[in-house]
Amino acid sequence: MTSVADVIVKVLEESGIERIYGIPGDSIDPLVDSIRKSNIKYVHVGHEEGAAFAASVEGKITGKPAAVMGTSGPGSIHLLNGLYDAKMDHVPVIAFSGQVESDMIGHDYFQEVNLLKLFDDVSVFNQMIVNPDNAEYLIRRAIREAKTKRGVAHLNLPVDILRKSVNYKGVKDTVEAKVEYSVDFTKAKELIKKSERPVIMIGGGSRGSSKGINDFAEKIGSPVIYALNGKGILPDDDPKVMGGIGLLGSKPSIDAIDKADLLIMLGTVFPYVNFLPKDVKTIQVDIDPSHIGKRINVDLSYPIPVDSFLKIDVEEKDEKFYEKMKGSKEDWLNSLRKQEESNDKPMKPQKIAYLISQKCAKNAVIVTDTGNVTMWTARHFRASGQQTFVFSSWLGSMGIGVPGAVGASFAVGNSRQVISFVGDGGFTMTMMEMITAKRYNLPVKIIVYNNSKLGMIKFEQEVMGYPEWGVDLYNPDLGKLAESIGFKAFSIFDPNDAETTIDEFLKTEGPALLDAVIDPNERPMPPKLTFKQAEGYVISIFREKLQGI
Repeated sequence: MTSVADVIVKVLEESGIERIYGIPGDSIDPLVDSIRKSNIKYVHVGHEEGAAFAASVEGKITGKPAAVMGTSGPGSIHLLNGLYDAKMDHVPVIAFSGQVESDMIGHDYFQEVNLLKLFDDVSVFNQMIVNPDNAEYLIRRAIREAKTKRGVAHLNLPVDILRKSVNYKGVKDTVEAKVEYSVDFTKAKELIKKSERPVIMIGGGSRGSSKGINDFAEKIGSPVIYALNGKGILPDDDPKVMGGIGLLGSKPSIDAIDKADLLIMLGTVFPYVNFLPKDVKTIQVDIDPSHIGKRINVDLSYPIPVDSFLKIDVEEKDEKFYEKMKGSKEDWLNSLRKQEESNDKPMKPQKIAYLISQKCAKNAVIVTDTGNVTMWTARHFRASGQQTFVFSSWLGSMGIGVPGAVGASFAVGNSRQVISFVGDGGFTMTMMEMITAKRYNLPVKIIVYNNSKLGMIKFEQEVMGYPEWGVDLYNPDLGKLAESIGFKAFSIFDPNDAETTIDEFLKTEGPALLDAVIDPNERPMPPKLTFKQAEGYVISIFREKLQGI
């Protein structure tokens, strides 16, 4: 006989889950003690939100389930933001929440919260263990559901049930059959053959298919544009790669879309339909059939993995459309270089993103927080094609940057450099996870864009014609803060010092923080400014002037 808590931990071990993020508490202490006796690493975080963000980012990088836990009531409530990030980015995560004794449920007991109801929307599987004999079945099913449905599986654990004795049935060897698709590509080949200006758009579902996409694009002469989750799948300096699409994107990508006579969407459900072409033949490939036609009507749909589609045998085109886009891309890069090479004061944030991309490891993991910081990475970090980029791409939550670096560092170990870009707003939300990084000697490199503003909110207010208001930040001395935790701290105030400081920063063996003081008025301009947006800018600036009178 063994306890329910021991059974849960044994099944986690068997399933290859290496660590669990969280904070102890009385309602999950039986589980914590079982972890203590196991080979699973317990990662003690500063806040449960950080635990869930770290688990989400680990899952994004490995593709395997990560685990997280919170105690009854407030501890588990704190998990929700990071778990929604996992839900919306389709990441497998196992979430355990503590609960009061089962005979106290419904008594309005101390810290009693209806966590099943609370977690219902965020979860693909959501159950309470009420019978000890059912515990092993439920934990195995939770892991299976998280993997197959690519989402959060939640188990609520009354503390008395965790202590109950139960028979452990043990693992059974299961052989997973490899699925192969047999697809008739005749119609797709006809569309591609007729097309003179095909454009390939890639997203997160294209990860791991770099070579196939490159060969396919070269053969049909297609420019490649990417949604945010497609960043880094191909190198940005590849002549076929036009850059991102959308507000964070590039002008050559918009030019390519505007001229396209065929759009081939590979592993993306890009949400901003205003940037997608109308009345253009479209092929969509996505392993999730529910994604097909979700944004625009498509002519051909293939609910299969991107790799399976890339087995299509197409004729090579003599004329390459991407070669005709060369001038547009060069003009765009020249406009970016003016910002990236500027030594104006205050310093341009674009300079930092570009320099880091030139000096960091070619296979680094890049975690980026949400806000203007997302723009600087998406546009100005030149991806090598070997790097992994992680964003809170669908939830768009501030605060993922520092705990995300923790999860990324655990995911890759010492094999790859981990760099996190954060704005000062997102940084101050979850900066306590620097303590977690130092506690476990994780050599993360954190770059803070320090402009004492919620820069993206300022931009959004201006676009809507409002004056800047309520966006000022009061920042501590970030260098002293980092050093008090045990990080090595660097600061850049003068753009002329940027290169040498970044060299030293990236060469630091342990965890390090770079405080980059940047221009608070640098706006993340869209690749194409509409009249309405321009009008909003003028009105907002006028109002700001009036406020200053």
